[in-house]
Amino acid sequence: METDDPIVEPLPAGEPAVAAEPVAEPEQNVEPAPEPVAQAEPEPVAPRTVGRLIADALKAAGVDVAFTVPGESFLGLLDALPEAGIRVVTTRHEGGAAFMAEAHGQLTGKPAACLGTRAVGASNLAIGIHTARADSTPMFALVGQVARELKGREAFQEIDQPGSIGRLAKWSVEIDSAERAEPIMLEAVRQALGGRPGPVLISLPEDLLDELVPGQAADAPTHRVARVEPDDLAVRRVLQRLTAARRPVILAGAGVLRSRGTADLVRLAELLEVPVMASWRRPDVFPNDHRLFLGMTGYFAADTVRPRLDAADLILVLGARLSEVASFGYALPRADQQWIHVDLEPRVAGQGLPGPSESVVADARTFLRVARRRVSLGVLAAEPFDDRRAANGEDRVAYEAASIVTDQPWSGPGVHPGRVIETLNRLLPPQTVVTTDAGNFAGWAARGLHFRRPGTFLGPTSGAMGFGLPAAIAASIEHPGRPVVALCGDGGFGMTMNELATAAREHATIVALVFDNERYGTIRMHQDRRGTGAGESTDLGPINFAALAEALGLRGVRVDDDAAFEPALVSALAAGVTTVIHLPIDRRWRSVDVLDPA
Repeated sequence: METDDPIVEPLPAGEPAVAAEPVAEPEQNVEPAPEPVAQAEPEPVAPRTVGRLIADALKAAGVDVAFTVPGESFLGLLDALPEAGIRVVTTRHEGGAAFMAEAHGQLTGKPAACLGTRAVGASNLAIGIHTARADSTPMFALVGQVARELKGREAFQEIDQPGSIGRLAKWSVEIDSAERAEPIMLEAVRQALGGRPGPVLISLPEDLLDELVPGQAADAPTHRVARVEPDDLAVRRVLQRLTAARRPVILAGAGVLRSRGTADLVRLAELLEVPVMASWRRPDVFPNDHRLFLGMTGYFAADTVRPRLDAADLILVLGARLSEVASFGYALPRADQQWIHVDLEPRVAGQGLPGPSESVVADARTFLRVARRRVSLGVLAAEPFDDRRAANGEDRVAYEAASIVTDQPWSGPGVHPGRVIETLNRLLPPQTVVTTDAGNFAGWAARGLHFRRPGTFLGPTSGAMGFGLPAAIAASIEHPGRPVVALCGDGGFGMTMNELATAAREHATIVALVFDNERYGTIRMHQDRRGTGAGESTDLGPINFAALAEALGLRGVRVDDDAAFEPALVSALAAGVTTVIHLPIDRRWRSVDVLDPA
């Protein structure tokens, strides 16, 4: 564990301080200094284009990579990105580009850029912009626009981009002149990275990008995210409430991951003997093998999670948004339940939940470090501490039993999804990055897949289908040589499987598991619950996913039974090339029936 302050050893009693060495006097007989040489006038710096100014501003904001389907409307920016030191990755669809940029932001905490052309490109970027907003992920969506002289004339692919697609973002703008480019970019960076982070959309008229910016080029100011210090008195009140509670719980989310606060959270939880739960799709926020970890909320949560939250006499919500899914349909915290929200943008009453008992505006890591220092100055009463420790031990045993996903017998065709997850737990190294798509198949992973390190899981809280494969490609680009596994259903994989071509071109090394029941399983589940018919429009035809991978120069394997999965996974992890493992599953077997029968 790192410490907050350096430790200074005190001087032993009775020992004198050591005097500093005297500084030698300069010699008196020295040659006179030579006359200064006249310096040549610096060469004038050529002014930048607007495209280069934007690229420099992105680089200064921390952008190292941009994902795009190129378009003629933003070539003045596209050409400038490599010159500014930003890597450009070409994708097969703007939706894949936006998902990759969003995944990069989740994984690194730094923004990436995604680029598209005019209305058609912006529309395709929309799904990733929405996902980034739901995940509070910093991201820059840059969209070419028609030339300024054509605005308002129903020009080719013209729309009001800030007023339409831009409304999905945290903030949106159109740069309308070279003079305004620099101040607008400064504000765009502030919006993307400041406060609760999020995506910004910047609309760029095609004729603007090659214009010269007035004045000489200057280095773009490097934007550093300021740590938001919590009020010290508020921290003391939070700690007093936590230590006084009998059954407190910390519910931790993406804010802890983004601020790199997991180690501090572990230490504070241990010091206070308070258990931790992960907010939905943030399972890597706390080591899952730690005795104080009690599971993840949301869809397919272990059946001990919601009752334990409901029994808490205090919930500390730390860096989590308490979305509909994470809060079990806004059922928790209850109106009569004490809870505290520590966040850059805490919730207030009327946003789907009762207002918190106390709000603390702070980034998660800074709050945790201040709280740790405060705890180190006090002494905890032994009796309630020991009582909590005993109760936490019982809760952990119950959670471990409830998180097993291999105890459901099955004799149908195809693989047992729970056994796939159990095999991943045994074989994947701790540093493996796992991504997930949306769908019924994800229930087994949500309950049974265990994470030991932060920054090893990527999943969209927006529930967007098609995320898993592009996110895995972005993770492999960021961490070449590191194991990356994508968990996908056949429905979601089919939406972005064209990005396998991107994986091949970028030499990504991922393992994509495709759980295939040849249908849109979640929607079919809702149809069956309605009892209105045989499942209109949800049955899909068969696809040979292994052959698809091989057609693109990648590896493809079909696994039809449990015994064949482990050797296929071992081979795929060692292959050094992207591998698609096709996993047929019996379509009668749905995780919603096995894991969440209610």
